[in-house]
Amino acid sequence: MSSSSIDADIATILNNATNQINRYISLVVFIFGIIGNILNIFVFLHRTLRSNSCSLLFLTASIGNIITIISGLITRMLSGWSADLTNTIDWLCKLRIVVLWTSRTFVMWILMLTTIDRWLSSSIHVHYRQKTTLKNAYRGIFLVLLFSIILNIDLLYCYQANLLNTPLKCYSKTEICRLITDFTYALIIYTIPLISMTLFGLAIIKTIRQMHHRRVQPIVTTETPNGLQTVNIPIDNLKQKKKIDRRLLRMHLIQVFILCTLNLPAAIQRLYSTLTINNDKSLIQLSIENLLFNVVIHLNYISSGITFYIFTLYGGKLFRNAFWDLMKNILFIK
Repeated sequence: MSSSSIDADIATILNNATNQINRYISLVVFIFGIIGNILNIFVFLHRTLRSNSCSLLFLTASIGNIITIISGLITRMLSGWSADLTNTIDWLCKLRIVVLWTSRTFVMWILMLTTIDRWLSSSIHVHYRQKTTLKNAYRGIFLVLLFSIILNIDLLYCYQANLLNTPLKCYSKTEICRLITDFTYALIIYTIPLISMTLFGLAIIKTIRQMHHRRVQPIVTTETPNGLQTVNIPIDNLKQKKKIDRRLLRMHLIQVFILCTLNLPAAIQRLYSTLTINNDKSLIQLSIENLLFNVVIHLNYISSGITFYIFTLYGGKLFRNAFWDLMKNILFIK
């Protein structure tokens, strides 16, 4: 048997593995991701959480994750059966990619805002803590949505169906477009938010350690006929709010770690694909890269669907009690 036929057989095996991933792994991630994010939405609407600015940001991120999973994974599943219409219909290709990338950008930057919100909430400075309001959270959501749409509007021009020698048939049509879109994907959509979340997360940990050492009694300043006076706030009155904040912080820091683990490979792969686009590659190398591309893309979607399960495991009694209340209401358990 010649080496070329062996290469062709290996490439066929690798391409079959890619199809199996798209057919079955996509389906599993889709089901668990949609169910998990829907449950997230209901839990964050619970009476103990819905007045918290961080919960509002988590809620909108869950909605964005649902849009990401639907717009991304349905076509992945269809491609496993060679039935993906976005590969051949140009307007579907453009619509799908704009919705997908806009929702991904929205989710990542909302989660970055969530880290900033937790940093402000944990600050030792009162005027910083006062900025963690629902009004400011709504403002942040609107600005992030607007930014996400503007950032990805160029995809309407750059993406095209029926392309050859690209990771997907629906892909950037020129080398300049690929450079712009892939660097946008790798740097702006993922790397900048992930680095920001990591830095603010470290700042939160540092602040918490400082507060443990200081053990400062919370105070407020009030105006009296004799001038300004400081009044101690009873610690018991702050216990519930602090408990919620701690749980939300723990959930978020764990989520940041998992986001970095699952999303950075996709960002690196896209940069590699763009930088080596003009290299001569063998049939086996192309098949390997196509397989790896689909693996890291599915890791990307797992990060969009795993949040509920992270919160259930690491959210403590706060999240689990809210979830159990939801289940009791659904099942009419008294």
